[in-house]
Parts: sequence; C-alpha cells; structure tokens
Amino acid sequence: MTFLQPWMFWALPLVLLPVLIHLLNRLRHRPQPWAAMRFLLFATRTSTSQAKLRQFLILLMRVLALLALLFFLARPLAGGWLGWALAPAPDVIVLMLDRSASMQTKLSEGGETRLEQGLRVMVEAARPFEGSSQLVWMDNTGRAPLALTKLSEVEALKLGGPTETAADVPSMLQAALRWLLDNKSGTAEVWLASDMQKSNWRPDDSRWGDLTAQLAGLPQKVRVRILPVLGRSGPNRSVRLEESYRRKRGGKGELAMTLDFLKTEPVAESIPVGVTLNSSRTDVEVALDSQESRWRHAVGLDIRQGRGWGKVEVPADTNPSDNAAYFVYSEDVPLRAAVSAREAISERVLGLAATAFGQATNGAPRLVKPDVAGGWERETLVIWQGALPQGSPSEELRRWVQEGGVVVFFPPGLADTNRFEGIGWGEVQNALEAKPFRVVKWDENQGPLARTDEGSSLPMGNLMILKRQAVVGGGTVLAPFEDGAPFLARQVLGRGEIYFCASLPEPTWSGLAEGPVLVPMLQRLLALGARRLQHDPSVICGEMGVADAGLTWTAVEGAGLDARFRAGVYQSRDRLLAVNRSPLEDDWEAVEGSAAANLLGPDNARLWEGKTSGGAGATQGEIWRFFLAGMLLFLLVEGWLILPGAGPSSAAGSARSIRVEGGGI
Repeated sequence: MTFLQPWMFWALPLVLLPVLIHLLNRLRHRPQPWAAMRFLLFATRTSTSQAKLRQFLILLMRVLALLALLFFLARPLAGGWLGWALAPAPDVIVLMLDRSASMQTKLSEGGETRLEQGLRVMVEAARPFEGSSQLVWMDNTGRAPLALTKLSEVEALKLGGPTETAADVPSMLQAALRWLLDNKSGTAEVWLASDMQKSNWRPDDSRWGDLTAQLAGLPQKVRVRILPVLGRSGPNRSVRLEESYRRKRGGKGELAMTLDFLKTEPVAESIPVGVTLNSSRTDVEVALDSQESRWRHAVGLDIRQGRGWGKVEVPADTNPSDNAAYFVYSEDVPLRAAVSAREAISERVLGLAATAFGQATNGAPRLVKPDVAGGWERETLVIWQGALPQGSPSEELRRWVQEGGVVVFFPPGLADTNRFEGIGWGEVQNALEAKPFRVVKWDENQGPLARTDEGSSLPMGNLMILKRQAVVGGGTVLAPFEDGAPFLARQVLGRGEIYFCASLPEPTWSGLAEGPVLVPMLQRLLALGARRLQHDPSVICGEMGVADAGLTWTAVEGAGLDARFRAGVYQSRDRLLAVNRSPLEDDWEAVEGSAAANLLGPDNARLWEGKTSGGAGATQGEIWRFFLAGMLLFLLVEGWLILPGAGPSSAAGSARSIRVEGGGI
C-alpha cells in the first residue's frame, strides 16, 4: 500500500489523544476511604468488569476513528485484489498502447516482445471491468478512438499488432481527453502501456503543462495509469539510411548510399550487412568500431537502368523492426548548376567547380545576372555570389528550395542588410598577415565536407582564408573557424537546403580556387539537388501524406502490410515508395517511470504497481472511501456505547437489587 499524501502520518501520535484524555480524567477522581460508601462499592463490585470492558471499547473506537481519519487524509493506494475490490469502477477506461518500433524488442524472460507483454497485461487488467465500464481503444497510429463492445475485438481486429511508427505520447493523451470531452463521459481512467522511450515521451515539451491544466479543469475525474514495459533484453543493432542518390563515376553509373549503424553494446565487431538491389542480394562485411558508425557504400548501376528499389539489412537480433533500411531510385537525371555572380573571377571559378562532368548533356552551369535571375526548374544547384536576392527573385528562389533545390551563397564583399530565411552577411574581416583564418574542425560524417567513400578527409586544415565576411542570423554551423565564427552554415527549408560560405574563391580572399575543397563541396551539392528531379519518394512510417494515403499500395516484399504503419518498399501502379521507421526510434534513452508520472502531477497520474507480469493485480486503486466509512462506523459504535443502558455494562442495572449479606436494599 502506498499513499499520495504520506506526510499526514506525522500526525500519527494524535491517535493516542483519547487515551491521554482518559488517563487525565482518571487523575481527577482520586479514591478516598469513606466508611459510609463502602457498602456501595461492595454492591457494584460485581459489575466492575463489564464497566471496564465498556470503557475500553469506547476508548478503542475513538482511537480507531482518529486512525481511520489519518489514513483517509493520506489518500492510500492499494494494489492487487484489495485495490480492485475497494476502488470503484470508472465509467470509461481508455486502453492506450504504444505500438512504436522500439516496442518490438524481445524480452529475455518469456520470449515476449514489449508490445505483446504490454498488450497482455492491459487486457487482463481490463477484463474485470468488461461489464461495468466502457472500454475504448487508442494507440499511436493516429486512428480514431474505437469503443469496444468486447475485449476479444482487440485480437479479432488486430489492434495491437507491430508497427514501425514513432509515438507522440503528449499528442495521444490530448486525443484521449478530447474524446472524453466530446462524448461527455463520467469518471474515466487512461491506461497507457509504453516502453518509456524518451523521444516518444518528450518530457521537455510544453504540451505537458497544457495537459495538466486540462486535467485540472475537467468537470469529471480523469486519471492516467502508466504501465512501463521495460524488462531485460539482449544486444541490439540498428541501421538507418541517411541518403542515397545516383551518380556517375568513370563513365559508369552507381547508387551511392550513406548509412548509420547503432548498437547497444560498446564492443568492436565485424558483421555481415546484406545489400539488396532489385531482389538481388550481396553480403558485405562491415567493421563497427563504436556504438555509432557511419558507412558509405556504392552499388554499380547500368546507366540505362531506370527506377528500382533496395534495402540494407543487419543480422537478426532482439528487435527485428530496426534491422532494415529501405530506398528507391528513379531514372538518372542530368545535373546542372546556375551561377549568379557579381565578381568575374568568382563567376569563372565557381562555374568550373560546379560543372557536371561525365554525362551526355552539357554539364556547364548556366550563368545568370542577379537582376534577371529565375527559371530554376532544370537546375539542381544555384550558386549565388553577391547581395542577397530581394523581391520576386527571392520569392522564386525560396519556392524552388522548398521543393528540394539547393542554393549556396557566397559573400558579396560589401555591406548587405538583406536576409534570406533569416540569415545574412555581416562585416568583412581581414586576417592578420602572419595569422590567416583557419578551419580546424568540420562535420566529416555528413554534408558537403564529409569524408570520401574511401574514408579520406578533405584538406580543410590546409585551407588559408585571408578575408571573410561574417555569416549572421543562425543556421547549423558545419565548419567553424578557430574563433567559432562559421565558415560554412546550413539551413533546411522544406525539402531543400540553404548554405552560406564565408569566403570567396579569389586570391585576395582564400585558397578555395585551388580546388581540393571547393570542387568536392560543389559537386556534392550538385548531386544533392538532383533529389528534386529524381522523384525518389521516401516517407516516415505514420507520416504519409493525404494524397499518398489515398492510393492503393502493395508491398514489394511480404503480404498484407499497411504502407501507413509498416516499413518496406511499396508499389502503386508505376510508382515506388520507400517507407522507413522514424529516426526517433533509434534513440534508446528511456525516461524514468516516476518522472513520467510527475509530468502530469501525482493527483492525475500514477504508475502501475508491481511487475508487469502480475496481470490485473498489478494496478493500484484509491481506497480512502474505505477508511472514511470505517471512521463513521467507529464513531457510530462509540456513540452507541456511551448511551445510558447500552453496551456490555447494561447488566450493571442489576446492582439496584443486589442482595447484601444480612439484609437487602
């Protein structure tokens, strides 16, 4: 048994107050020898035992009444059969199940997954309420709440099956409260089974404050019971696809992929990774030296080959839902850049560095003037050197980026107060003659400055910057100078990306024109922008758009899979779609159960008591009503005992006719 207000037991000594008053009252009447009263004492001696019993019972009732009052004020919670027997059945019970990808982790004991165990415990706990409470089913897939007529519908309708979605717990609870309000339900409880994944609970989300206020303002009493489904599990690995795109190398086509491997055990190992391309599988041995590893891999493609699909798999482990990453690719598209430069030298150097070589069509960039810039439909990359665009050119460029385009801005070399998506240019800064600006660290795992496929780093440390123009206003810094100022910053806009580079490829500014840094950077951005034209759709499980959700999708592998909630490659007529689990599911950090309950406050939420294998006996119920009734009962008995002629001492009335030796009264 636990208590919501245990501090009330500091008043526990007060239960002895009736005893203390009784003893003090006895001290008031000291016996005095008096010959005239001896015959009366003798006469009542036969009823003394009954009177003492009566006084003891009155004292006991008063002590028990105070004790019951303290327990009532402490708001006790009882688990097991006592909790179920004494807690009243709510009008509505919302059964809420976290069906996210991480819930498919197999537990070491029993071989159940977390999803299976959470579903089993919750259904067993709800069975005693099947006839007395309305049962409502909810999960994290976004489906509307479903009123159950029988618990058997959960299995019949396959409501608790696995998915590769992520859970948004605050959103799930908000949906439950909306349903309770819309249906004008009475007292209600929300039972939530979850593996407590921090990325799903989002403890820093401001919506928790709103939920607490909503619960406090409800006309009916609504409580949340949290069932943490944790338990031991074995080692686990996962694979996540960061990017994949077609490219040409040496006159041959290939599909380049960047993948991240994560694992729970910090042990170096080498594992066979299966790479499937259009049903043809090859195994590649990959060394994983740490818990997080990045792997770049390229698969050869026939230049004439059109669209296709594939997946990358790690060996089976405790969670099958994170063992594969899926991708699709479309026909090859010609790469082409557009250069709008104010300086002639920059225009020439940037144009050469952004030339797309090795393709049938002309890969030279299109040169445009800033005042007539536009018409980016055929371009995969826009390079802009000069004052940031304004008005119509700015709006057109912004729309193009939102559709998946990539733009990189180089400094104008002059003061510019314009902004593009909140980012702009500050003052021009010159380095000391003996100490040029240098970049000492940069993101080598992803982006335009990442390592090559062979694992070689770009020579950023050798790049000398004599002059720079400050990048102000935000963005993610991919490469900072020694003093922390950005050399290269990135801002995501819609499906596209915006880059700001702080120096120019001119001799008076930097050594960018030499090529070892500038050429691979622009070539990668050129290929990155091709995603807009390649139409390689990839969506996250549970986040499919309305238009796609209205189509009929058939899994390329497997049968009966729902493209909205299960990862895989799907086909609808001539379209291919890759569906992958949410990256949030690769964050295995969990939130403590007590901390999760505190997000809603102790009056609104509490944890499922005991082990999850305990079934229905694992929940807790408030039993303060039992102690309130007990207090009233004790007071009623005490009142009856103090009535004249009542109680065990009523036989004392016979003292009026007690026979005394030698005569009568």
